[in-house]
Amino acid sequence: MRLLVDTSKVTFTVTKAPEPKTDADGRQRADRKTGELLYVVQVMALDETGGEVLNVTVAGSEPKVAVGQQVSPVELEAIPWAQSNRSGVAYRAKDLKAVSAAKAA
Repeated sequence: MRLLVDTSKVTFTVTKAPEPKTDADGRQRADRKTGELLYVVQVMALDETGGEVLNVTVAGSEPKVAVGQQVSPVELEAIPWAQSNRSGVAYRAKDLKAVSAAKAA
């Protein structure tokens, strides 16, 4: 089951430039199903209750976004995980699209 996040009332701003997602040996990771390379983009999600920093993984070509730019995640998915005594939520999107200046205003 995919847990898609409703982003209709949330604004997303890039807070750190895209970086390759790497394994423990420093090699760039790839999607297990498609073989596409993975990238991580840090964004701030802001709604009426406040803000939260998310690391969003995107497969394919490196997202063309810049720090400070508003973006719109395409099919943002929340992926709960647990490992040993740790747990959390990972986020993945099909793409991050730049929000035009007219839309952002």
